Amino acid sequence: MEHGRGFGIFHEPVLLAEVLNFLAPAPGKVIVDATVGTGGHAEALLSFGAKVVGIDQDPESLRIATSRLSPFQDRFLPVRGNFRSLLALLRELGVEKVDGVLFDLGLSSWHLSQAERGFSFQKEGPLDMRMDPDNPITAEKLVNELSEQELARILWEYGEERYAERIAKAIVKNRPIKTTTELARIVAACYPPRPHRIHPATRTFQALRIAVNDELSALAEALPQALEVLKPGGVICVISFHSLEDRIVKNFFRREAQVRRLSVLTKKPVRPSAEEISRNPRARSARLRAAQVPEVSP
Repeated sequence: MEHGRGFGIFHEPVLLAEVLNFLAPAPGKVIVDATVGTGGHAEALLSFGAKVVGIDQDPESLRIATSRLSPFQDRFLPVRGNFRSLLALLRELGVEKVDGVLFDLGLSSWHLSQAERGFSFQKEGPLDMRMDPDNPITAEKLVNELSEQELARILWEYGEERYAERIAKAIVKNRPIKTTTELARIVAACYPPRPHRIHPATRTFQALRIAVNDELSALAEALPQALEVLKPGGVICVISFHSLEDRIVKNFFRREAQVRRLSVLTKKPVRPSAEEISRNPRARSARLRAAQVPEVSP
């Protein structure tokens, strides 16, 4: 996730120093940025001489990254696709093995700033929330067509929303719902009238975005592929932003470590420093886990 404004240069990729420390980019290394976004982490990896394959399912993000990273010429390979197809995407490029794989699972500031994409409850826009514009499922479709029970399940499972049943009932009662701000008002009215640490709509929007983009299944499918494509000594880094993602990563690393296919480099997730959070408040919930494929025995 990057913190920036508009189209221009996007700064502050999250936990950048820590990512560079684990992936150790250098000339001759090939690193996959499986969520290249607008290119913040990739730019840093390239600046240390590595070759970077940048994958993203959002064509607009990929266009921005490709323009931004054009000074690196053929050391940056942009690929449109979902990281759940990681192996197939790399095979199409003729890439068999790599030195590192990075997943940054956060929603970028750029996405939140684009009202027409429907990710932000603070900007009026259509209930879209698709990372891939070719995806036939939108948040509007889910909100207006799912049963009350299924909506409640999504809000509870993907948003860990304590008022899931109350919100689902209100959504069904107020259909059709067309805009982000309309949905945010309906959700907020389901909360007790007192100050809240985060906006009442935060968990509902998270849950719908995860459901629209099938994010948790995609992550679970991608992690074994990342392991398969890594060379001995190769490193996988995952930056997650909520406990559902982090649990998938933690459990995958633990399983693979038990059979010695991975060595966990982060006994506990690495969190941003207070200084980074003050610079980039969106980093506050980030957590990084890293693991390494064992070196081949001599």
